[in-house]
Amino acid sequence: MEIVANRIKELRHRIGISQTKLAAVIGTQQSAVNRYENNQSDPSLELLVWYANYFDVSLDYILGRTDKPQGVPYDYNPEALREKFATDEQAKQFIEYCFEDGSPMNEKLKEVLAGMIGGKS
Repeated sequence: MEIVANRIKELRHRIGISQTKLAAVIGTQQSAVNRYENNQSDPSLELLVWYANYFDVSLDYILGRTDKPQGVPYDYNPEALREKFATDEQAKQFIEYCFEDGSPMNEKLKEVLAGMIGGKS
């Protein structure tokens, strides 16, 4: 991926380290670093994690998912889950029942949530 190649080259340039020096730190040849930076070869996932740790940036930054080196705050909101609840009538009915005033599930849900907030399970 071209964005990965550009990001790892940019990170190396930012700290002023040569491909040869970086290759020595990684434990590989300068030619391998050159291939990664020129999008001629893809670094392994293990190496991408190494780059993220070495340069103290997020993998999202290296992969081009964000322009912020520290990444973005995580907000768990998967599209697949939203789609499931939007189309699953049983799930909708369950949620409605849980929050219906006076339902036994409403009271149980309140107890569970209170326990979670209070550190009890």
